[in-house]
Amino acid sequence: MKILLIGMNHRTAPLDLRERYAAQDPGPALRKLIAAEEIEEAVLVSTCNRVDLVVTTHRVDAAVLRLHRFFRTDLGNGDDVGMPRIEEITYEHRCGDAVRHVFRVASSLDSMVVGEPQILGQMKVAYRLAVEHETCGPVLARLFQRAFATAKRVKNETRIAQRPVSVARVAVDIARQIFEDLHDKRALLLGAGEMIELSLFALHREGLRDVAVVNRTVANAETLAARFDATPHPLSDLSQLLSGADVVLACVGGEQPILSYSLVKKALNSRRSRPVFFIDMGVPRNVAPRVETLDNAYVYDMDDLQSVADANSNERRRESDFGEGIVSEEQLQFENWLNALEAVPTIRHLRARAEAIRERELDRMAGRLALDSDQREGVAAITRAIVNKLLHAPVAHLRNEIDGEARTESLDLARTMFALDDDAAPGAEADAALREEMERVRLADSVADDDALSNQCDEEDER
Repeated sequence: MKILLIGMNHRTAPLDLRERYAAQDPGPALRKLIAAEEIEEAVLVSTCNRVDLVVTTHRVDAAVLRLHRFFRTDLGNGDDVGMPRIEEITYEHRCGDAVRHVFRVASSLDSMVVGEPQILGQMKVAYRLAVEHETCGPVLARLFQRAFATAKRVKNETRIAQRPVSVARVAVDIARQIFEDLHDKRALLLGAGEMIELSLFALHREGLRDVAVVNRTVANAETLAARFDATPHPLSDLSQLLSGADVVLACVGGEQPILSYSLVKKALNSRRSRPVFFIDMGVPRNVAPRVETLDNAYVYDMDDLQSVADANSNERRRESDFGEGIVSEEQLQFENWLNALEAVPTIRHLRARAEAIRERELDRMAGRLALDSDQREGVAAITRAIVNKLLHAPVAHLRNEIDGEARTESLDLARTMFALDDDAAPGAEADAALREEMERVRLADSVADDDALSNQCDEEDER
């Protein structure tokens, strides 16, 4: 069993191409994919920044061709005229590299902005969809379960997500540091563009609810304010609102600063020494330079915000090194589990054949020797011990072999030496019962993993 991943992200394909291959409802396409003989399990992670298809297969090279065709025909609708070849805009990861990629993506180490947490929620959605459409089996269920656990470790054991790297988030983070608690503060937002919207979203998450939005076009202020239960105002209300604001975020166009020295000074005089924090995101600046000289006026412009964002970004990159170490640890543990899992069918087959031979010979000899029930049980215990001791060394070798190529050779050799693929060999009568047992175990493991991961996802979503 091998894990194969083929995907594209912001590094390999521009947005217009990623959009062509994004899937809103991947279920039908995934069911069609696993119907192919090369693919056994499949999960599709599709976001604005990446499209990653993760599968399990016993025929890797054939599966690669199948996945390339899947990208072209099922995700891209077969319309590739004038488009780059799929091989030119995708990356391919096999086995351990595929495991590491999934773990890094879940931990936001492969994101456009390292440490941003949105991808984890998107991967949970992708996993749940695959479970609902029955395209995710026990191997990928375990893979994604460990990926989510790895992401949790990276979040808890590093500071990778604690420092904002967008200008809007930096602005709100500075405001929170100055005032400590924003719940009882008033915010005044000048403008209704993207920067203001991002800032308002971050302020809202920090608990600030008393927000006024001022804009030259009142309709735009009303649209933005409605989304966050804020109050919209025309520009003529600026002077009145300024005297009651604790946090002022400004990002409007204009040749001259909209917050002049005299306007701010008047507002501060009416506040009786209560400070005001100005976040000037306008270019040209919206806050007059002389405002910084006023007592209780704290002004941060775009250069200030960008310098903090850059410093935080560098810190995140340093913290990401610790995250990579966690990913390596988790990758090794998963690969050890997968290695042991790959040997399980052969080990169980070998034990079942040996047990069938032992029981058949015991039944044959018990009649000849006229053994009573106690004697028969004693002979049975002795023969079981002999079989277990004979199988101990080969079973331990198969279970502990780590190297992929050597493990495959050992498994093939064991199946040849013990004639496990010969239906006429001694003990072959146990094969049918063994297949039924392993299918029951596989289904039970899959359900258990699905339930455990579903519960874990629900708990994390509640938090």
